[in-house]
Amino acid sequence: MKDANLFQLGIGLETGAQEEDTARSVPAAIIETVVDSDREDHFIRRDGKVFAGTHLIIEVMNGTGLDCETRIQNAFRKCVEVCGATLLHIHTHKFSPQGVSGVAVLAESHISVHTWPEIGYGAFDVFMCGDAEPWRAVGVLKEAFSTDHVEVRELLRGEELIAKEVAA
Repeated sequence: MKDANLFQLGIGLETGAQEEDTARSVPAAIIETVVDSDREDHFIRRDGKVFAGTHLIIEVMNGTGLDCETRIQNAFRKCVEVCGATLLHIHTHKFSPQGVSGVAVLAESHISVHTWPEIGYGAFDVFMCGDAEPWRAVGVLKEAFSTDHVEVRELLRGEELIAKEVAA
């Protein structure tokens, strides 16, 4: 493997990061800080809940154009725009004979996809924290892939961690 490939994988890079804290419970002082409504961070406070972000599992069915990297990249960009997110990087890969995998890395988290164009199916993840509005991506994906057949599941990431610690 060439040095450039190792660099791309992050091997040998000094990040200045500290060792991960392996403690499995969140100290009360941190929970108190996170649930404080005056705190300005990217945690979301909605309907009496505090969570890290909204993660949508979006299944696009009977879609067209799911084998086109450019169309997928454009859909990612449009999602970022309408959701009020910040795009950092897009990377896609076209498979042979068909299919695309890709990710849009966002300041607010990510959008990812893997497609099976031969059956009109795209498995999208849209995970965003802060003020971004991930539900707006659903309409973009419907339009981008010419379908109304879309199923969505929502996960509130980190909700259980905060709820369990606050209840304790």
